[in-house]
Amino acid sequence: MAKRCFFYFVFAFLLLPFSSYSWGFFAHKLINEKAVYALPPGLIEFYKQNITFVTLHAVDPDLRKHSDEKEGSLHYLDANHYDIKHPFDSIPMHWKEAVAKYSEDTLHAYGTLPWTIQEKYYQLVKAFKDKDKEKILKLSSDLGHYAADACVPLHANENYDGQMTNQKGIHKLWESLIPERYSDTYELNMIIAGYIPDPLKYSWNLLKRSYDLSIKVLAKDKKLREQFDKDQVFQIYTGKKQKNFSAEYVEAYDKSIKGMVEAQILESIRFVSGLWYSAWIEAGQPVL
Repeated sequence: MAKRCFFYFVFAFLLLPFSSYSWGFFAHKLINEKAVYALPPGLIEFYKQNITFVTLHAVDPDLRKHSDEKEGSLHYLDANHYDIKHPFDSIPMHWKEAVAKYSEDTLHAYGTLPWTIQEKYYQLVKAFKDKDKEKILKLSSDLGHYAADACVPLHANENYDGQMTNQKGIHKLWESLIPERYSDTYELNMIIAGYIPDPLKYSWNLLKRSYDLSIKVLAKDKKLREQFDKDQVFQIYTGKKQKNFSAEYVEAYDKSIKGMVEAQILESIRFVSGLWYSAWIEAGQPVL
């Protein structure tokens, strides 16, 4: 019965559109897969034996959005909701201090991504200590997803899909269409996992950079749309009723941001593999 349910899940997964979620299903799977090969001896053997699981289940948090209304806010931090000019000077890094300043309801409303990463990380440390292989794999898959989300610029900006500036669709363009089209040209095998002594601080620094990049992501798109005729930006693809960005626009936009997507995928792989490795180290390097 369990095996049959698994195959039903895989079949349903394959029917879902790849470009409808954070980083896109394709990119999340790619990041978790590449993170495995960044791990050192003593740990890589376990993950390589289970690489299909951590790759396939990299998208589980996005699938849960359909059944769990609380899941969505775990994937982002609308930093500029709190302060447009210097958001990370306004938001306390630690959860209790942030709750005291803004209230728990407010934090959940505008995203809890850095604290989600911290919570999943310590759950993974415990799973390693317990040598609970089922939990290790599930938590590794989930943690890989959330960690990768922290490297997506628009996951740190309240204007996450250009909805505030008449730039709708920019989210899908940046995190799905570009990696799906160009990832086979990326150099993604150069990462070696490193120890991360403070996952929350590391997450915070990544989100600061993501927010800074989000300003560029939006500005480049706005400028480029002005250079294209309206009917050149979007086109209706055969067999689909909704419009999508034209191949010409995707190519021009990718050139305008000069390798940003590839760089952030590399950063995601570094972060994901580093978290897995650090949790294992913190748990005492158990033999699995």
